[in-house]
Amino acid sequence: MSYVRSVFLSEELDSRSYLAKIPAVTALMRGERIPLDAPVTVFVGENGTGKSTLIEAIAVAYGFNPEGGTKNSNFSTEQSHSELWKHLTLVKGKRARDGFFLRAESFYNFASNLDQLDRQPAASPLLIKSYGGVSLHQQSHGESFLRLVQYRFSGGGLYILDEPEAALSPMRLLTLLAEIDQLVKADSQFIIATHSPILMAYPGARVLELSEDGIRQVDYRETEHFRCSKDFYTDPDRMIHYLLK
Repeated sequence: MSYVRSVFLSEELDSRSYLAKIPAVTALMRGERIPLDAPVTVFVGENGTGKSTLIEAIAVAYGFNPEGGTKNSNFSTEQSHSELWKHLTLVKGKRARDGFFLRAESFYNFASNLDQLDRQPAASPLLIKSYGGVSLHQQSHGESFLRLVQYRFSGGGLYILDEPEAALSPMRLLTLLAEIDQLVKADSQFIIATHSPILMAYPGARVLELSEDGIRQVDYRETEHFRCSKDFYTDPDRMIHYLLK
């Protein structure tokens, strides 16, 4: 059984709100219920379709800090998250013993907050020890992402990732895929928003494509992300010639 099984819009949203113009939200307003009960659910879609808006709202509705972190993270640099979470109902399953909301755009703020907390006098061990023992600021962006997954994610939890590929090379994305698999085998659930065909290809992942037409489940090979990448890698010279002529 999963930790979150589905999500739907439970409170009416003002049709004049900017949120109502976002395709993912429009689909919810039509009464669509989004299934999330697979071990790995992946949201894909063009920029502006609402992947990050939706995944942020799911994370906040579950109790995570809007800027990322655990349920115990309470830092805030700017109240920029939407009100969508207030209108959502999460259908929950079993209780998670761990969890984390990773958002690429505010990960710097999370790392800074971690350092600030460890500079304060405390009787308990330094928090950074749970993240590999080295300040996340003293590593590359990609290295800190992976150390977070490898050291902080302990299994038996809900992990919500917003565009984790932002800091990772293709090889490191493959490493992340392997880490996700180990955590799934340790009774974890992932909800991921991504543009990466590598992450979409996780075996058994439910790939949900967001578009103007709504939300539909697809094979990752059907996504524009996969087809475009495949066309480019198959014949990059032809693709570049076509684009630049």
